[in-house]
Amino acid sequence: MSDQPVYQPNEAPAGGWGALGATAKALREQSVMVRGTKALLAANQPEGFDCPGCAWPDPKHTSSFEFCENGAKAIAWEVTDKRVTRAFFAEHTVSELEAQSDYWLEQQGRLTEPMRYDAGSDKYVPISWDDAFAMIGAHLRAMDHPDQAEFYVSGRTSNEAAFLFQLFARKLGTNNFPDCSNMCHEPTSVGLPDSIGIGKGTVTLDDFEHADAIFVIGQNPGTNSPRAMTEFVNASKRGAHIVVFNPLKERALERFANPQNAIQMATFGSTPIASLYCQVRIGGDVAALKGVMKLVLQADDAAQAAGKPRILDTDFIATHTSGFEAFAADLRATSWDDILTTSGLNRSQLEAVADVYIHAKNVIVCYGMGITQHRLGSANVQQTVNLLLMRGNMGRPGAGICPVRGHSNVQGDRTVGIDEKPKAEFLDKLGEVFGFAPPRAHGHNVVTAIEAMYRHEVKVFIAMGGNFVAAVPDTPIVQAAMRKIPLTVAVTTKLNRGHLVHGVESLMLPCLGRSEIDEQASGLQSVTVEDSMSFVHASGGLLPPASKDLYSEVAIVCGMAKATWPDGGGIDWDAFAGNYDLIRDKIALVLPKLFTDYNRKIRQPGGFQLRNPAAHREWNTATGKANFMVFDGVDEDDHVDHPDMLRLATIRSHDQYNTTVYSLNDRYRGIFGDRQVVLMNQADMAARNIANGARIRLRTIANDAVRVVGGLKAIAYDIPRGSIASYYPETNALLPLAHHDTRAFTPAAKSIPVLAELDQ
Repeated sequence: MSDQPVYQPNEAPAGGWGALGATAKALREQSVMVRGTKALLAANQPEGFDCPGCAWPDPKHTSSFEFCENGAKAIAWEVTDKRVTRAFFAEHTVSELEAQSDYWLEQQGRLTEPMRYDAGSDKYVPISWDDAFAMIGAHLRAMDHPDQAEFYVSGRTSNEAAFLFQLFARKLGTNNFPDCSNMCHEPTSVGLPDSIGIGKGTVTLDDFEHADAIFVIGQNPGTNSPRAMTEFVNASKRGAHIVVFNPLKERALERFANPQNAIQMATFGSTPIASLYCQVRIGGDVAALKGVMKLVLQADDAAQAAGKPRILDTDFIATHTSGFEAFAADLRATSWDDILTTSGLNRSQLEAVADVYIHAKNVIVCYGMGITQHRLGSANVQQTVNLLLMRGNMGRPGAGICPVRGHSNVQGDRTVGIDEKPKAEFLDKLGEVFGFAPPRAHGHNVVTAIEAMYRHEVKVFIAMGGNFVAAVPDTPIVQAAMRKIPLTVAVTTKLNRGHLVHGVESLMLPCLGRSEIDEQASGLQSVTVEDSMSFVHASGGLLPPASKDLYSEVAIVCGMAKATWPDGGGIDWDAFAGNYDLIRDKIALVLPKLFTDYNRKIRQPGGFQLRNPAAHREWNTATGKANFMVFDGVDEDDHVDHPDMLRLATIRSHDQYNTTVYSLNDRYRGIFGDRQVVLMNQADMAARNIANGARIRLRTIANDAVRVVGGLKAIAYDIPRGSIASYYPETNALLPLAHHDTRAFTPAAKSIPVLAELDQ
């Protein structure tokens, strides 16, 4: 943490030479210039491996280079030459390691063999794979009830490993599947089915080529999914409008220089991205959307009165939708004062946006966690659909909804069964194929799993990847609860905070990375992943494993399951571990509508797309149509009656992916050498007598407990009044567990009510 000024305004475009320099720096820091470059050239290529970063789809392999700056960092972190061996753990107690930063922990490198926590020495010590599996099996058998186990899944887990993981848990007798989707895009999975009948986006990359307007709401693609910038650059160059709603001016949405464009790089040129940039207040997106939709409705009323062509797509609305009249009545009743006050925008801005929408033939709406991580995130998602339905921008080329998911297989894990509320049809087929009766009671999501930890009801916590204790709300309380669990198990590649805040007994089980060769009994193996546009493709590593003692994710799941029952529960786990084709054959039997002929299809270049009914105007909803959903009022979050209240959004830096911090810099926002910062409107600072650079503390406005994070440097920044931003996971301690989406239970991390005070 630095006491020197950390804010240096950055005027350079996103991408460009800065991105190339950052890529080279990441490879140098991990000592993998040759090995890393080889991996990068195979990333997202046929016969190569899927980038372990974001879930943005791969193009049709028209370029030799299909990686971005942050994807390169993720790959460099995985293929690093640095190693965490038994000698490292012999030198450091867990208490000593806890004092280190998350950045330092990740920098130590790849784990090399299974490790067990030894309470006597406060150190991790080696354990054999067989003994580790036996320990897990013994703890699971000792439980009083299967629901005393939690099976957490990170979005990097492959389809094959995730399918076996859910089979293992359901054979045990539980549907407890807290997963990373619960913390980000669960409102998509919950909100979209009511609107269009499926919890996934409806567009493909081809649609971006035909869009006349692209709305980007609550999403920062330049950092979170940089390969998406190719589509935005191409759209801008051909004259499509790009409309942005976001509290912060994100550099990549202003100007972008393509590092793969030789002319642009040689001339230091760039492409302007947003044609309209609306800095909406935190919690004001629905108000802004309702303002735009109200203007579209008024324009249609005026056209109809004048005998001119209608603005609304009345044929589409009549044929394909339900609920329009109630929706229109609500828009007419919503006051402009409420819309403008809550959104923080003026009417002329909204009129300009409405004009773009009205005159665009084909519109795509992209959104991220700025929409989902609110108390009414599921309803927020539905309002983006309402906008599209008004002019029939759904289920035709160049138009549709595009939720931009995070981790590379978070959508695929859900597709193959990682779901605490499984559908009866899925359970019926799973039971039929594997000859047992799966549990029917709904299980735990992240929030309810943590509540069970509070009550000391969790006996075993198994995490397939991730950094659970750093990612979740109410960090100190969750960490205390985690320490009471009899056994915690982490399937992982590198050391992180979650391995140091562990149960009474703890195991670290190191697995292969995506980039590494996976050879099993039947030969070389590939896994599969699903991107955010429902394409499923194979991923096969090409580099030697970081250690001879690493197991694949699949082999680890099979080892745990085999050790839990004397006969493996009647399932041939060894066969699955030795040949992943056999797993895919079972997936095809359990999910025949999606995965028939699975093994043949993934051997096609580029894989295949799962069918999306809504993309074909087939609506699997209760009404049989797409539904306009009424949003009562304009408030996305609970009203807080405090005159000094600010809304905090937790954000990621550009040098960060999820909880993985690559450096202490945030180049595009101009923040360097310090993550303990708060971005504030200068007028809000003046009203609180906070000088630029002063150290402050944030205190959550809540009745149940005191939550304070101090030592934060206040930075005067271009952000709307009443809105502030600070980094995740450093400020997760301010987020109450109870402050979550009312339906999806996703923590409302983009709108935490806080007070800002000088640090005493």
